[in-house]
Amino acid sequence: MRARIAVLAGDGIGPEVTRVSVRVLEAVARRFQHSFSFSEFPFGGASIDLHGVPLTEETFSVCAGSDAILLGAVGGPKWGEVALGRRPEEGLLTLRKRLGLFANLRPIRPYGVLAGLSPVRGVSAGSVDLLVVRELTGGLYFGEPRYTREEEGELRAVDTLVYTAGEIRRVSELAFRLARARRRKVTLVDKANVLETSRLWRKVVREVSQRYPDIGLDHMLVDTAAMRLITAPESFDVLLTENMFGDILTDEASVLTGSLGMVPSASLGDGGPGLYEPIHGSAPDIAGKGIANPVGSVLSAAMLLRHSLGLEHEAGAVEGAVERMIAERHWTPDLGGSATTRSAEERILFALEHPGVMAHEKGAPA
Repeated sequence: MRARIAVLAGDGIGPEVTRVSVRVLEAVARRFQHSFSFSEFPFGGASIDLHGVPLTEETFSVCAGSDAILLGAVGGPKWGEVALGRRPEEGLLTLRKRLGLFANLRPIRPYGVLAGLSPVRGVSAGSVDLLVVRELTGGLYFGEPRYTREEEGELRAVDTLVYTAGEIRRVSELAFRLARARRRKVTLVDKANVLETSRLWRKVVREVSQRYPDIGLDHMLVDTAAMRLITAPESFDVLLTENMFGDILTDEASVLTGSLGMVPSASLGDGGPGLYEPIHGSAPDIAGKGIANPVGSVLSAAMLLRHSLGLEHEAGAVEGAVERMIAERHWTPDLGGSATTRSAEERILFALEHPGVMAHEKGAPA
């Protein structure tokens, strides 16, 4: 297979973890006889520094014409005071919107050997396996109007929360299709006791569910869901929710894996390239220190292989290599270990290229 992959490393630790994922994809291409080409562009704060905007038209054009997009992270205090529309995060929101990437998939699957690192008791491999399907192009993050201005001598800020039935329907259809390949349960998370948009979500999702009689559906308020992610995470299968709730709940759910650095994501639409990125931020406090956890980015590359390129076996090989590295307790500092980003990369590559050789055997990286 030939594939064109756009690389937007971004800011902070973004370039560090994305570099690992590119090397992993290159190793996949060698082992399985594919041809992947990579085109890298500045994005987010790095693009602001060079071009004055977080996303240039040239970058967008290359992304739109690629088979998939691999992204690192954006933002940081350096760009915290720039004008609205020129903040690093605006580049990501614009990219999602213009490419029609309306569904964000975030799998939460703890590794058994890391169970003790989670503050949640009872988490083990197999006990928790949930998938958050987050609507990505509507809601508060894209509401209009939005402004801050002075009215009658006092500052007033407005953000609007808008959803259409069509936006809800398309992401709900995807969630039910994904549930059919899992444990056949969808939980809609909303705030229907307060928000009119949440009441629309309930109405539309119920209508969609009628076409999937083999899939169970239940409804849960977001505050209850936040509690149950900690007290009973094993009760969830596919968790469907709107943009902001999904953003917050998946960061919470990441503690089940032991670290925010462990969780990947895929942003998908009806056609065109998917966008793949770890859910963590740019972590400017550790940028350049060589200790960032690359697992979330590498697992995002595995999702790229699966969802955009249809390479299920290759995706499984990458996930298996990560699992072996974790099982061998080669952990970065966020997991309580002393591994570096580079040494974690080497262990993952070794496991990928030598699937039958354990790390303690001759030839494995130290």
